[in-house]
Amino acid sequence: MPEAEAVKPAAVQAMESAYEGKESAPVSKEKLEKIVASLNEFMAPANTHTQFVLHEKLNEYYVTVVDDVTKEVVREIPNRKVLDMYAAMTEFVGLFVDEKS
Repeated sequence: MPEAEAVKPAAVQAMESAYEGKESAPVSKEKLEKIVASLNEFMAPANTHTQFVLHEKLNEYYVTVVDDVTKEVVREIPNRKVLDMYAAMTEFVGLFVDEKS
């Protein structure tokens, strides 16, 4: 299937090359910026772009897809509400463990 490789969008090729052979290895900031730029270029015809947002309580990033015209967040990956719920649960479990000690 080498022909299929040639028709992949640049964004997909960049993401695959970033994770090639490294299932859980961290990606450098420069490589991440390059991937985001490539994704935004790929998504330009749909009038959308991506943003990486830091979740304050978890200190983890999540991705938002934003409509360029309305500036509305179309999608969050993973969903911020799920991350908020996870942060609240870890805080609750932490309080429970601390009280029990």
